[in-house]
Amino acid sequence: MIKIFFLLLISCTIFAQASKISTAKTYFEAKKFTEAKQLLKNIDDEQADYAAARYYLGRIAYEEKEYEDAADYFEEATEADGKVADYFNWLGNALGTIAQDANPIRQGMLAPKMKSAWESAIALDSKNLEARKSLIEYYTLAPGFMGGSFEKAHDVAKQIKKLNLAEGHLAEGRIFVREEKFAEAEKEFVAMTKANADYNSALANFYVTRKQYDKAFTIYDELLLKDAQNMQTVYQLGRLSALSGTRLAAGEAHLKKYLAYQPKAGEPSHAGAYMRLGNIYEKKGDKAGAKKAYETSLKMDASLQEAKDGLGRVK
Repeated sequence: MIKIFFLLLISCTIFAQASKISTAKTYFEAKKFTEAKQLLKNIDDEQADYAAARYYLGRIAYEEKEYEDAADYFEEATEADGKVADYFNWLGNALGTIAQDANPIRQGMLAPKMKSAWESAIALDSKNLEARKSLIEYYTLAPGFMGGSFEKAHDVAKQIKKLNLAEGHLAEGRIFVREEKFAEAEKEFVAMTKANADYNSALANFYVTRKQYDKAFTIYDELLLKDAQNMQTVYQLGRLSALSGTRLAAGEAHLKKYLAYQPKAGEPSHAGAYMRLGNIYEKKGDKAGAKKAYETSLKMDASLQEAKDGLGRVK
């Protein structure tokens, strides 16, 4: 009877811990960070879910732009359980974000740590695409004495092609862009769309960056014919009109349609749409309309430098 009691007690304890992590994960995904942190901070280093708790605390800190705290949490997670690829991948991400604003001396100290973290993630999970993409970023941006190498970046892109052909072509195309080998980049991006038509917008974006607007319009027009209610395509057509200075009436209509839609997380903001609308009004010679659009954009997001510049031009 006593054995049964202890077995039940242990089972209940394990279930309660698992329930805490599951509930905290649900809170995290719903962006209820305060509630998630309350649960996660009560899981100590003697409990089985300690590593997972530190990982989610790191994810929360990263979302809250507390990158130093995030790196500490991810490092604790890797120390508590060194067999989970995501822990190392996110440690690399946090260190990489810190390095962006660090001085050169600290960047040199962080570089091998972030590189090692992503390499560990790949070693633990051979199919981990995100860590490979991050490693490519590292190789293409780091100086040679810190391990930067376009050759190494291309090697990783070829590894990605074996896992996901379209993603691999996308990665290799971006490397060629960094090398300013634009003809080779275009070939990779075209091959990407042949591997998976869902990547057409990435090819269009390449043409936008190269100011080959007619090619970009062709792609987005075809996408709109397939799905007239795809708001991403609607926005991109409006943005393309704003950047190219062509098809301005249609671009205005596209942006107004987008502004009647409520963007989801990760989609272009209304602030960005108003900024592009300001670009269109400015190109049409409507200074009053442009001024109003830029002001509206900046009320929604005061950090938009292009909107600030536009407002300065039409005042």
